[in-house]
Amino acid sequence: MRYNETRDVMAIAPVIPVVVVPDAASGVEIARALVAGGIGVIEVTLRTEAGLAAIEAIANEVDGICVGAGTVWTAAQAARAIDAGAEFMVSPGIADEVNGVAQTRDVAYLPGAQTVSEIAHLRRQGVDATKLFPASVVGGPAAIKAFLSVFPDLVFCPTGGIKEDTANDYLALDCVPCVGGSWLVSADAVNAGDWEAVRAAAERAAAL
Repeated sequence: MRYNETRDVMAIAPVIPVVVVPDAASGVEIARALVAGGIGVIEVTLRTEAGLAAIEAIANEVDGICVGAGTVWTAAQAARAIDAGAEFMVSPGIADEVNGVAQTRDVAYLPGAQTVSEIAHLRRQGVDATKLFPASVVGGPAAIKAFLSVFPDLVFCPTGGIKEDTANDYLALDCVPCVGGSWLVSADAVNAGDWEAVRAAAERAAAL
């Protein structure tokens, strides 16, 4: 199944794992472990040179997962990510040129916002789903409730500082179909090749 609507991507699982990969092979193993644990979505950030290669490898080698690119800031990055096989893109903040590429290429896009003015800007661009980053710093669930009073038709994917034991504080809100989390794929687990730990974390996350 191809996901080209942002809300459809957000509905796949209660947690979108935000992953920094050291190499493409690790990305494939992480994706397989997530699927085995019941999480069918992954956001591979472009913070390392291996990001694009990992996205391509996951798209080609792992069944049952929707792979996206995170930390996308430029039109060139967006185009390369889509060409590599990304089905959705995420930005920590506003990146209008990425939104333009997403609309042209019919790819789901989740831009970030932290303030009322930024959310208002996104709404004027036709965006009705936003990443709230860094969620724990800008007010957590209370901030989302305040934003919702002004933007009642918006849905949020809070990311940043969210842990396994705080995720449900956000997911309890009707306007939060999912959260973004890096805790599912810890650096220690990746460095040790402990894919069972990733699978177990995914299983717990899928049950949130």
